[in-house]
Amino acid sequence: MSTAVDSLVDQFALGLDAPICLTWELTYACNLSCVHCLSSSGRRDPGELTTAECKAVIDELERMQVFYVNIGGGEPTVRPDFWELVDYATAHHVGVKFSTNGVKITPEIACRLAASDYVDVQISLDGASADVNDAVRGQGSYDVAIRAMRNLADAGFRGFKISVVCTRQNIGQLDEFRAIADRYDAQLRLTRLRPSGRGADVWDELHPTAAQQRELYDWLLGHGENVLTGDSFFHLAGYGDPLPGLNLCGAGRVVCLIDPVGDVYACPFAIHDAFLAGNVRSPGGFQQVWHHSELFNELRSPQTGGACRSCSAYDACRGGCMAAKFFTGLPLDGPDPECVKGHGASALQLVDRAATPKSSLDHSHRTARRAEPVPVSIGRRPDRACDASPLAG
Repeated sequence: MSTAVDSLVDQFALGLDAPICLTWELTYACNLSCVHCLSSSGRRDPGELTTAECKAVIDELERMQVFYVNIGGGEPTVRPDFWELVDYATAHHVGVKFSTNGVKITPEIACRLAASDYVDVQISLDGASADVNDAVRGQGSYDVAIRAMRNLADAGFRGFKISVVCTRQNIGQLDEFRAIADRYDAQLRLTRLRPSGRGADVWDELHPTAAQQRELYDWLLGHGENVLTGDSFFHLAGYGDPLPGLNLCGAGRVVCLIDPVGDVYACPFAIHDAFLAGNVRSPGGFQQVWHHSELFNELRSPQTGGACRSCSAYDACRGGCMAAKFFTGLPLDGPDPECVKGHGASALQLVDRAATPKSSLDHSHRTARRAEPVPVSIGRRPDRACDASPLAG
């Protein structure tokens, strides 16, 4: 079995004909101002792809046999044509999983979504209690998320996702998060805090301590059955037993991001000119970028592993997260800043954190940190829902 897995990972490292996990941020508009927002969302960009342009991208994804997209933002449901685009995607064999803070998951919409076999919804929640969640996501956001979950459960929607960004403040609430998921017949999804977007400003105070990293690892081994993690925590494999998921940075290989104006980045967590591969408005569209981008070709070439190559855990963690290294000022062929062997912490001591790279874009409601909700106009309701992928986690 391990040989087959290793062979699959080696194939992924060289890139695929189409991305397995394509994140598409439809808008930077958002009714919240989460302090750790990786895309620095808040205000709509006037250069957003039009409805027609979005449909043309969907047509292209269908031709490439991309079987699902993970739609986010911003808050994607505030885009007026959101439900129209969801319907268009599913009608063209491109499934959709959308991430939302729950602001528009009314009882009526929950019933519409529950009535379809082709929907996957992910509700963001970063605290198992209102005080922990709202300190990060904004006053009242906990109640909005819980109300959305209750509406989905009451409508008979089973298996929707609850997405938690693990922080120093919520690691001790893992059992409580699991209880919330069980209460609403949902599935828990844990993701890693990255120092990108506004997250760079709060990473030092929010990212889990070394002891909490171990606590998370032990909890996942003991209680993480049916808990989704994707590739968020492959850096924890240095502790010993590997965790489920891809132990490889998939940036530009199996993963990429399309942003609201059509720019294609190697990774959803690396919105920076250094990882900009092209734009879907360019000749050849998304397929041209995916197949021929100089950046993607470079990422798909054999990697040396740098200083990490001599580490006994290298085959398990592959050096960790590219975005986490880049935005903390560490070399891309160096250790992950949260390396469980302590190499990242040592390397960070030599970095001038004031000079570390920042995300190239900022659509925040204002430049100062804020956690209060910001009113955004509400759009239309869906007519039908979207497909889900077994790899969506």
